[in-house]
Amino acid sequence: MLSKILTISQIVLSVILAALILIQSKGAGLSSVFGGEGNVYRTKRGAERVIFIGTIITGVLFFGVALANVYFAS
Repeated sequence: MLSKILTISQIVLSVILAALILIQSKGAGLSSVFGGEGNVYRTKRGAERVIFIGTIITGVLFFGVALANVYFAS
């Protein structure tokens, strides 16, 4: 029963993590590799900061659930 709950929560967390990563805007993508826009460091504000912190928290939770799933599966 616990293994099933952990597996379902891992799937849900992976979908949320993927959505949060896709929501974050990264500007021009690969154009900066080839000399595109010169990005200057700036602080994250408002919704961008909330999404950033949510991504970190979701990633840590996903990692923890994955470890617990491995531990309790055997």
